[in-house]
Amino acid sequence: MNSSSADLFNQLKSAEPFFVLAGPNVIESEEHIFKMAKHIKHITDKVGVPLVFKSSFDKANRTSSKSFRGPGLAEGLKILEKVKLAYDLPIVTDVHESDQCEAVGKVADVIQIPAFLCRQTDLLVAAAKTGKIVNIKKGENRNSGQMCSSSMMANSAEKVRLAGNQNVMLCERGTMFGYNDLIVDPRNLEWMREANCPIVADITHSLQQPAGEKLEGGGVASGGLRELIPCIARTAVAVGVDGIFMEVHDDPLSAPVDGPTQWPLRNLKELLEELVAIARVTKGKQQFNIDLTPFCGDQS
Repeated sequence: MNSSSADLFNQLKSAEPFFVLAGPNVIESEEHIFKMAKHIKHITDKVGVPLVFKSSFDKANRTSSKSFRGPGLAEGLKILEKVKLAYDLPIVTDVHESDQCEAVGKVADVIQIPAFLCRQTDLLVAAAKTGKIVNIKKGENRNSGQMCSSSMMANSAEKVRLAGNQNVMLCERGTMFGYNDLIVDPRNLEWMREANCPIVADITHSLQQPAGEKLEGGGVASGGLRELIPCIARTAVAVGVDGIFMEVHDDPLSAPVDGPTQWPLRNLKELLEELVAIARVTKGKQQFNIDLTPFCGDQS
């Protein structure tokens, strides 16, 4: 097991009140990524929450084949490595194929498994063998029918552990009900703890509305409910998650990918301060020992 990965994993697991995985959805340019990393790090340092900077080198799971996907593996990893060194930040990014894992593991500190690939054994094993932290997003019933209950996600975590890597996290990102609508069930944030690993709440992708936005020229893209991001975030930290995953953009309306569910950079500090305050008050990680014996005392 990679000792530096284990150290980071333990730091994130013990973060109070939670850690944050945040950044723009996809790498748009080197200049933009540097700008976002600088500002997000400044904000999280000021609020006092650990940051793992996130951006994708390739968005393989797109509504349309015409959608922007990013710079690709080689160029994207070069940019992420520069950001990592410039701002001394751990990095999280997604993989889609097993043969990407080795290269990604040389740069990223956290390898993220997309929801629609959460049961792909070869991909999970390849990610595990890098020794890096593996964050597995819970399947939500699209793309090959990968709907997973919270209890099923324990099996995905176990695949990583059996491959020799104990540094695994699970991420809730909603469940599909009906057409193009994701629902966040807070019970999953508790039930996934049966996997005995840190739990992350994706508070932005969980508000996507896949293929819910029509584009000029007849195409479609994912829509979303950005205004509900604080609602989902407040719920998650009150329950007591270990981490928050959120995509942040300085100009969501012009973002080439998932603009409707990226949180505005200018509002990030205010939201994080509120979430920290809620988390510290609720102390959601502490479980109540409920006494179910009949109560026969003075009930006045």
